[in-house]
Amino acid sequence: VQLVQYGGGSAQAGGSLRLSCAASGYIFSHNSMNWYRQAPGRQRELVASITSGGTLSYAGSVKGRFTISRDNAKNTVYLQMNSLKPEDTAVYYCNVDAWDGNYWGQGTQVTVSS
Repeated sequence: VQLVQYGGGSAQAGGSLRLSCAASGYIFSHNSMNWYRQAPGRQRELVASITSGGTLSYAGSVKGRFTISRDNAKNTVYLQMNSLKPEDTAVYYCNVDAWDGNYWGQGTQVTVSS
């Protein structure tokens, strides 16, 4: 299983960024996908999830601003981040609990300046 992340970078407060995570090595459409983030000095937290059936869930801190989606034909999950805030600054990770274990992407830095 491999998760390769793309996107991220820097944005001004109020701006937008999009993260992508390309998966391989398992049947992508069968599994829920998650996005986590970890800010300096803080624990890793779950940001958003999408089930195999398309059910979405979000952390309260990002609800209404972030959108998780998936393209099963491309084996890719996305995180669209709008109305960014400085407190969204963190390393973001995609995650899957696949058939043979729990896997993480390499992490992508997102920095939001005020």
